[in-house]
Amino acid sequence: MAADLALVEELASSTHLAVLATTRPDGSVHASLVSAGLLDDPVDGATSVAVVVGGHTRKLAHLRRSGRATAVLTSGFRWVSVEGTVRIIGPDDPADGAGAADVGSLLRRVFVAAGGTHEDWDEFDRVMAAEGRTAVFVHAERVTTNG
Repeated sequence: MAADLALVEELASSTHLAVLATTRPDGSVHASLVSAGLLDDPVDGATSVAVVVGGHTRKLAHLRRSGRATAVLTSGFRWVSVEGTVRIIGPDDPADGAGAADVGSLLRRVFVAAGGTHEDWDEFDRVMAAEGRTAVFVHAERVTTNG
């Protein structure tokens, strides 16, 4: 799995984009394009695909309900898929080891891991809090690739 995670890191650092898929209550797939990076889960240390999602999105509701997701990263015809359980940490989703005061710095770390930069971190924090932004970590339980 270490070789596969190296490919995840390579593709994440080159594009910072992934298709994040989860399921709707009827079993159909809900998929969308997100900015993503490789980052250790702050609670259990598991290397994960990390993204920031809006606090009031259907995607977040689906992730809360299903507890699972798949992130697919690609560069040209090379791709890697990371599937597993998710850890959700945000203003409405506290986690052991990551209290409400830690959410802002966690969102910054995920944002930077996903290739983001910002000129005014105080403004970034204000907007993330106002939008209820939430960090999602997809644990690498199954990694598949053509690379």
